[in-house]
Amino acid sequence: MSENLLDLFVIGGGINGAGIARDAAGRGLSVMMCEKDDLAQGTSSRSGKLVHGGLRYLEYYEFRLVREALIEREVLLNSAPHIIWPMRFVLPHSPNDRPAWLVRLGLFLYDHLGGRQKLPGTRSLNLARDPEGAPLLDQYKKGFEYSDCWVDDARLVTLNALDAAERGATILPRTRCLAAKRLEGKWQITLQDETSGAQRTVLARVLVNAAGPWVLDIVNQVTQTRSSRSVRLVKGSHIIVPKFWEGQQAYLVQNSDKRVIFINPYEGDKALIGTTDIPWQGKAEAVTADDTEQQYLIDVVNRYFKVKLTPSDVITRFSGVRPLFDDGKGNPSAVTRDYVFDLDDQQNAPLLHVFGGKITTFRKLAEHAMQKLAPFFPTMGPNWTRGATLPGGEIANADFEGFLQQVKAQYPWLPQALRKHYARLYGARLSQVVGNSIQIADLGRHFGGLLYEAEVRYLVEKEWAQQAEDVMWRRTKHKLHLSPEQQQAFTQWFDATFVTTSPEPLRVNVG
Repeated sequence: MSENLLDLFVIGGGINGAGIARDAAGRGLSVMMCEKDDLAQGTSSRSGKLVHGGLRYLEYYEFRLVREALIEREVLLNSAPHIIWPMRFVLPHSPNDRPAWLVRLGLFLYDHLGGRQKLPGTRSLNLARDPEGAPLLDQYKKGFEYSDCWVDDARLVTLNALDAAERGATILPRTRCLAAKRLEGKWQITLQDETSGAQRTVLARVLVNAAGPWVLDIVNQVTQTRSSRSVRLVKGSHIIVPKFWEGQQAYLVQNSDKRVIFINPYEGDKALIGTTDIPWQGKAEAVTADDTEQQYLIDVVNRYFKVKLTPSDVITRFSGVRPLFDDGKGNPSAVTRDYVFDLDDQQNAPLLHVFGGKITTFRKLAEHAMQKLAPFFPTMGPNWTRGATLPGGEIANADFEGFLQQVKAQYPWLPQALRKHYARLYGARLSQVVGNSIQIADLGRHFGGLLYEAEVRYLVEKEWAQQAEDVMWRRTKHKLHLSPEQQQAFTQWFDATFVTTSPEPLRVNVG
C-alpha cells in the first residue's frame, strides 16, 4: 500500500538526519524521517557533549572546518541556551608535550578565527596561584584557559526532530528502512516497525541517507547503489566518575601520545572523561568501552591530577562509533571531521549520501544538504535556520540565568534542583511539563532523584519516548541519579503503563 508522494525521505535519526528533516520541513517540503532505533541512540548520544571548534584540528591545518565550527558555536548557543551553555576549559601546559608558544598560537587563532562575540577569550594562568590549578600536580606551573560550549547531545537531536514535526514532518523512531528502489522517477521505500513487525511502503521524490555509521549499509544493502565515498569507523569511549575538583571549569590535558583528553563537569556532581580514538572494524551497534580504554583514560587523568582515580571510581562508561569521512589519513586522530556529500541523481530520483560531520556543524551540514538538493525543489523556501530557535530556546537574549529567575517567580513551589532540571532540559517549554500543577504532589509518582511522573508523560506524549531507557538515558540523565532498585521499579512501572497497554507502538507527529 502506498501513501501520498513525499518530497523528502530521510534515513537516520541522529543529529544529521534530524537536522536535515528540520531544515527541509521549514522550507515547506513534505518530509518523513525514520530511525531503526530510538532517536540519537547511536553516535549522537555518545559524543563528548561539546559544541566546539576543535582546537586540536588546527594542528592538521583544518582552518576552514575550525572556523565554520567556531561560528556555529555561537549560532547554536543563541538557538538553544537551555541545552547549550558556555564552559571554560583549563589547559595545563606540560613542557614534555607541545611547546607553550605553539599552544598559545593555537589559542590565539581559536579566539579570532570564528568572529567570537559572546564568549570570553583566552587567558594565561599561574597554576601555582590561580584556583584552577589547585587540583593539579604541583609540577604544572603554567596553563591557559579558553572558552567552548557544552551541549546535551541527545536532547539536541530530539529538539531538531520535534521542530521538524511541528513544521509538518513525520518522525518514525524504531522504524527500519528495509529497502528503497527507484520506480518511475520516484523512490519506493519499504519500512518495518521494529516493535510490531508491520511493514508499509511510502513514495518520495528524493532520498537522503544520513545513517551515520550505517551509511554504507544503506548504500550497499538498502538502496543497492554505489558510492565513490567511504567512511572510517572510529571508536570513542568515555568514563563517568565522581567529580574530583571544585569549580565549574573543565580541563583539557595532553597525553604523552599527543592525544588530548577532556575532563568535564557533568550532571552536577560527576565528571565525564574522554575520548579515545581507536579504529573500529565490527558492527557499529556492537561497540562497547573496554578495560584497556578505561585504564588509558584513568592514566591520563592521574598524570595531571593530585586525586588518583582507580577502576572502582568509574560509575559507568560508554562508547560510540564516529563515521569519519575516509580521507586516507593513517592516524585516526588526524582523519578529518569534515563532511562530504555524494549526490546520485540517476533516473530523476535523487539520492544524497552524507559522509562524516560532527555535532557542532550539523546545522550547516543540513543547510548545505538542502542547497545541494535545491535544483530538485525549485519552489522550496530559503535558508532559515541560522536565526531560528529550537523548541524551548525561546528565551529572551538567550539569557538562561534570567530565564531561571522567571521560572522561580512563576513556580515558587518547585524545589531549586527540580526547577533547574526542568529549565535546562525543556527551556521555555517547561510549562508543558509542569502543566496545571501547583504543588509538588501534582507532578505524580516520584521515582527517585528528580524523576516525576509528569515529566515521563510529557516525554512519551511529545518526544517519542517508547521505552524506559529512552526516558532515563537519552531524553534525560536520570539513570545516573537513581539506584539500581529505583531504575528497576521505574522500568516496571513504565512497561506496565505504556508498553503493555499499547498494542501499536506510539507514533507521535506533533504537526
